[in-house]
Amino acid sequence: MEILHKTDAFVICQKPVGLDSETECPMKLREMLGGEIFTLHRLDKNVGGVMVYARTKAAAATLSRCIQEGSMVKEYVAWVHGTVEKAGVMEDLLFKDSRSNKVFVVKKRRAGVKEAKLSYQLLKTENDLSLVRIRLFTGRSHQIRVQFASRKHPLLGDHKYGARDEHPAPLLFSFRITFPWQGETLSFSALPEWAK
Repeated sequence: MEILHKTDAFVICQKPVGLDSETECPMKLREMLGGEIFTLHRLDKNVGGVMVYARTKAAAATLSRCIQEGSMVKEYVAWVHGTVEKAGVMEDLLFKDSRSNKVFVVKKRRAGVKEAKLSYQLLKTENDLSLVRIRLFTGRSHQIRVQFASRKHPLLGDHKYGARDEHPAPLLFSFRITFPWQGETLSFSALPEWAK
């Protein structure tokens, strides 16, 4: 696991595909850095990308507040099937079925239904596929995967949500994280080979 930046308060790393962000990544970081590691947000096991972990309780509280207030900005890149508009906003109501660990777009508000919002920009198209850059405004489970799939643009490799291709895992990557810290705005990024 690559460490992109570290301070006494937090560490920025690039989570590899296949590592669990809530248990395996913190354990690995403890082995590499020693001390405590606090999980602040999550990425699906089959998705890689830039993540921030706190190294003190105070930093965990401050960064958690950034997430709750929406001042931590998370951006992703993904390959999706089909050709999407040059830019757009997706707003939906999502319901997670915990038995199947699947998320669905629903029409009506009811218990367990959450609002989900993202915006995207088309970066390039190739062979009826689109490379998109995505900004999340809400952090819902499987949000990007479900919102694109519900519009007939499943992510490449996302067999759970309708992709019919050979890729073993969704081509989705958390490429940039930006947040305020001690009067400054910090931004950290990395790109996977498939998005360069």
